[in-house]
Amino acid sequence: MSGTPAAPAAPVRISPLAVFRKRDFTLLWTAQLVSTAGSALTDLAAAIYVYSVTGSAFLVGMTLMATAVPSLIIGLLAGVFVDRYDRRKVMLASNLLQGVVVALIPFLLGLNAYLLFVAILLNAGVKQFFDPAYESIIPEIASDEELEAANAMLSIASFGSTAIGFAGAGLLAAIDIRLAFWIDALTFLFSAGCVLALKLNARVETAEPTTVGVVIDNLKIGLATIARSKELRSLFLIGAPVSLAFGLWNVLLLPMAVRVLGASDAEYGLQEGLTSIGFVAGSLFMARYSDRIQTGLWIFIGCAGMGIAGVLYGLAPTIWIGIVWVMVSGFFNSPTSVARQTLLQRNTPRELRGRVFSSMFVMRNVVFLIGMAGAGLADVFPVRDLIIIASLVVLAVGVVALVMPGVGRPAAEWRRALATMRATPTGVAAQLPSRPATVADFDVLVGRLATFSLLSAGQRTAFLKDARIQEVPEGTRVITHGDSSVAAYFILDGACAVGVPTPDGYKGLNTLQTGDFFGEIAALTGSARTADVVMTAPSVLLEVPAEALRATMIVPEVSELVMSAMTERLMRLRMPDMPRLAARDQSALRELRTKRPRSKAGAAPAPAAE
Repeated sequence: MSGTPAAPAAPVRISPLAVFRKRDFTLLWTAQLVSTAGSALTDLAAAIYVYSVTGSAFLVGMTLMATAVPSLIIGLLAGVFVDRYDRRKVMLASNLLQGVVVALIPFLLGLNAYLLFVAILLNAGVKQFFDPAYESIIPEIASDEELEAANAMLSIASFGSTAIGFAGAGLLAAIDIRLAFWIDALTFLFSAGCVLALKLNARVETAEPTTVGVVIDNLKIGLATIARSKELRSLFLIGAPVSLAFGLWNVLLLPMAVRVLGASDAEYGLQEGLTSIGFVAGSLFMARYSDRIQTGLWIFIGCAGMGIAGVLYGLAPTIWIGIVWVMVSGFFNSPTSVARQTLLQRNTPRELRGRVFSSMFVMRNVVFLIGMAGAGLADVFPVRDLIIIASLVVLAVGVVALVMPGVGRPAAEWRRALATMRATPTGVAAQLPSRPATVADFDVLVGRLATFSLLSAGQRTAFLKDARIQEVPEGTRVITHGDSSVAAYFILDGACAVGVPTPDGYKGLNTLQTGDFFGEIAALTGSARTADVVMTAPSVLLEVPAEALRATMIVPEVSELVMSAMTERLMRLRMPDMPRLAARDQSALRELRTKRPRSKAGAAPAPAAE
């Protein structure tokens, strides 16, 4: 019986704290909270030490620049390693090495004060491996609907704890500046313990040597992904001028507070700490209300608020009025930071996260360094004027963000996806007209998922032999939970919602975009479909038979891509035993997880004839 579908029920609201029910997230959050507080001690203590010895804003800027310079040399390479090795191990090694380096700083100060710059450079270089690994595992822990709240809560850990570190540095400077570095070393050890306790699925490491040629090829893939994606490209174009302004701001805050507003070291530390308190308040606000309006609008609101508050700080007559305005600026920093981070995670293919994130970090740090270098102008021009100019740049970026392609996509996308799934008639998936896939279609797939460029000519031909192209209207149910079909689908263009139906709605709900794929669980295990899939936009799908997908798994990178996505989805659906229960022969399934040796030329061997 057909008729007009009933209006979808209002979606159940996800608690901002729900993600803390996941043990791994709680450990990651705690590690970040403690280690960031310690790092804030070191950063501010180093700046205070240099300024007390030299009295130069330029050398303060050089001290802060030393934390960003290593990214220009190491950052891009670090992303390649993060994508090729177990990310948990990368984070653990980084924490331990940073702890050793920071613990040595007090002894280096006793030998030669300029060795402080060497230690800062080394510490920042090791950190380049931690950051992309950390960013890459967040979407593996938090589900799609939890992602914005998770980022907001992690922002509290990342920035809110600096209030403790900055305030502590101001106090320790009056006692013994060396204490700040020793305390920071202990926080890295604590963070390493939390990382060690994470129970993430171990990443299958790439067996082939990491040669210069392989690294360069991987760098090209990461940079090309940013250039090709309108969302990633827009995020960079928005972030660049903001990073420039932040670089200028970060250096100028010290001479502005001490030289212009007459603040003491303790008052300056309080100013920095209360800025972080403002950020904490903003992050809590975002955790609760981020799904109310479009993501692009949050970026506008955040930049506009920061810009206006920055101008008023530049006009402040006293340090206490200045502290009020930097707190307001900290509050509005959070909407921009959380929205940008969420968009970056959602629009980066899983297997490219290390390379893309590190590329974004490096490009961000380049313009950040330029901003820091520009702070040397404070020795010539009025500090107030430079702060006002930097604030106006941030305000202008907010206005531009409203029209940037891809940035205005709704943050509440998963809610609309849920409504679409509820409104779509249940039953057997639609039978849609299709046509044979062509080489041109495969080229489109490679543009969306660069990993498939590693298939040999023969493998590509076999992959396309029985593949089909479907043009699917919005609102079409492509897969129904429990069906026995086993083909996999690649989204060449469009979007879909995925979830397991329950009496109250859907669990494990996820949204997939262009470049994602689905149906791999049934294709690889021979089991029934694990979820419903409904297209939320007009889409073009590449339908690939199960055997064709399995044949590509001889290529290690393809195997890692597909198996890691399958494992993540089974965990989201709380069905970790699905591969064990599958009807397909398990020895064959185990082979899919096995890395095959690559030839000396670096090409994957062709599959053996059956």
